[in-house]
Amino acid sequence: MTATLAPLLLARLSLTPKTTLAGLLDGAWWPRSRDLTVELPPLVDALEERYGRITRVTVNPTRWPVVPHKVPATGHTVHVGWFTEQDPDKMILLSYTVGRCDLLVIPPEAEPAAAARLLTAAAIPGSVLSAGVLMSDEAATGRRMRDARSSEDAWETDGGSAPAPLRHPVVGARMIPMLGIPRR
Repeated sequence: MTATLAPLLLARLSLTPKTTLAGLLDGAWWPRSRDLTVELPPLVDALEERYGRITRVTVNPTRWPVVPHKVPATGHTVHVGWFTEQDPDKMILLSYTVGRCDLLVIPPEAEPAAAARLLTAAAIPGSVLSAGVLMSDEAATGRRMRDARSSEDAWETDGGSAPAPLRHPVVGARMIPMLGIPRR
């Protein structure tokens, strides 16, 4: 009997480039679910080369239905803590070698376009935007885009449409023959 293992999914992650500009965030992470036991191991593996062995993680429990005390990762255990004072949209990862990594956590149910914008915005070197500010800015952007689409849809269904193309294209506003210039 052979056991088939589910394929290990790669972490959807963007990190700031290595630079001297310090920002409030070191990047963003877009998990596929709100299950830290499943989601943390691929994230820790993805960060290991840059940050070394991640040993501790802190989250705000308002975004995670279950916060386990320990999560097994490749070759070690990650200790998980929670703080209600921590920004709910941020995760802090701690390593013995590099120190600290602060990531914006994009909700798993986010639209792919919104997640792409957030992954990009959180990885800007030297950014002074916090996780909460990025999330509220994206919510406002999403509302504006939905409003624009709905008003365009209303225009099309209310009988409004683009003007029909002209049968004969008009070259200028008026065609006035000039004396002394032959007509073509």
